[in-house]
Amino acid sequence: MSLQNPVFIPGPTNIPEAIRKACDMPTMDHRSPAFAPILQAALAGCRGVMKVAHGEIFIFPATGTGGWETAISNTLSAGDTVLAARNGMFSDRWIKMCRRFGLEVIQVDVTWGEGIPLPRFAELLREDKAGRIKAVLATHNETATGVVSDIAGLRRVMDEAGHDALLLVDGVSSIGSMPFEFDDWRVDVAVTGSQKGFMLPPGLAITAFSDKALAASRDAKLPRNFFNIDDMRATNAANGYPYTPLVGLLNGLALSSRMLLDEGLDNVFARHARIANGVRAAVAAWGLAPCAAAPELYSNSVTAIRVPHGFDAARIVTHAAERYGMAFGAGLGDVAGQVFRIGHLGMLTDAMALSGLAVAEMCMVDLGLDIHLGAGVAAAQALYRHGSAQMKEAAD
Repeated sequence: MSLQNPVFIPGPTNIPEAIRKACDMPTMDHRSPAFAPILQAALAGCRGVMKVAHGEIFIFPATGTGGWETAISNTLSAGDTVLAARNGMFSDRWIKMCRRFGLEVIQVDVTWGEGIPLPRFAELLREDKAGRIKAVLATHNETATGVVSDIAGLRRVMDEAGHDALLLVDGVSSIGSMPFEFDDWRVDVAVTGSQKGFMLPPGLAITAFSDKALAASRDAKLPRNFFNIDDMRATNAANGYPYTPLVGLLNGLALSSRMLLDEGLDNVFARHARIANGVRAAVAAWGLAPCAAAPELYSNSVTAIRVPHGFDAARIVTHAAERYGMAFGAGLGDVAGQVFRIGHLGMLTDAMALSGLAVAEMCMVDLGLDIHLGAGVAAAQALYRHGSAQMKEAAD
């Protein structure tokens, strides 16, 4: 694997040089006044990127999985019932975590490649007259399948059913790359990680809690120690941490969030959409199709690409790494061997995306798939050229 090539996995993502430098800092006494501006800048930056005007941000030394645990352990009690769809590897893992904590899960099984089934959720929520369902779990962007679900629509369904459940959202591979409206969608807990749209190394679980979720935490009885938001809130208020923080990553997070906000979130999301559209144009030119079952489900941070029946998609990933030194994502869980994944989130440009598409084409041709060399790259080039012309015209 060449460290000179950009990575095309859906996280960890490519790290801008400025952010690498921000993370590479001398050891600091985190109990000194020098830590306060780093912590407060990171918290404020996350608030801006996640659109949190009401509620609080908590940043734990962990990955997104730690964020999941933070969400459920601080809001629920053993025996509580949650509603969740299993439509990919990461929704499946969150469901399994809930069961390990002694929660009852109403699991709605969905074909991988589909989104959260809003009509079925509406039915289940309307039927729950006793309010047995305490939380609805939603994976906004299912990284294993490249499927984005409609969180605003899910909130409407909950409101129309008159249901008071908490809305807990996994935004690990969407926040910072695709529109996410914490306040407007009335999300109660949102979870993401440093290694995706925030363009940092892994190591930070970033969570946002609404006022409603903060109130629920007072009655929640699930065990929590390391991921206790009460401890985090108390120490953050005094510009500290309940234990040793990852100071370098927090310094990088302060910068990365500022970079996103300085670029303008609408511009960030438009860039991701343009690059994703180019990838999908290439996929169509190859005669292949995304795993996502319909265009409204297409993710702008990762595309899972179905290969012909009988061909092991993992061969593409292995060949790309061994022959060309480039990283793509393998299929996971129910779609292992059926798809390979191109991540296109974080620090990525049109030119970088074209390099990944060129390598993907070479791999497929090398391995005997009926792909015309250059077809996908040309399709993406046409889209990027058109997009660039539009941007120049708007600027003029």
